[in-house]
Amino acid sequence: MTDETAFLVDFLPVIRRSLTRTGFQVDHVQYYGDALKPFIGRREQLERFVLRRDPRDISRIWVLDPDSGEYMQVPYRTWSRPAISVWEQTAAVARLREQGRCEVDEDALFAMVEQMRHITDTATKSSRKARRDGQRRRNNTPPRPSPYPVVPLPPADTVSRSVKPFEVTEQW
Repeated sequence: MTDETAFLVDFLPVIRRSLTRTGFQVDHVQYYGDALKPFIGRREQLERFVLRRDPRDISRIWVLDPDSGEYMQVPYRTWSRPAISVWEQTAAVARLREQGRCEVDEDALFAMVEQMRHITDTATKSSRKARRDGQRRRNNTPPRPSPYPVVPLPPADTVSRSVKPFEVTEQW
């Protein structure tokens, strides 16, 4: 791991989890990597692992190796899942609970995230389209006549260039 990555990982929030045969589960999301294989066989003898996760991108976690003291990067168990943030994950779980789902699984979670992203994209496009259409309507409508009469100005060459200051100024 590079020094910049190690520096970033040191400031990420800490999560403690026990290792299972299928890796780690954090907030309804499974993580697994080949780097965990040596620990799976002796998981009963090991204590809970120290995990760190970037709240902006939960597609991977960093696991503290109990033997070497270095962090290993472990991705989603299913690589085809999109990278999401903790905020998106929390909002998706809340939305699933609102729909009456008492058990939240990983498939339902990512389906809800995809649905929420689709709604956001559609709203953004429709809002952009609504703004464009409004601008087109404003540009295509003829201007309304002004309620004030338009007084034409005299030509510039007929205006006297000599301006005299006020002769009498009232003092207060």
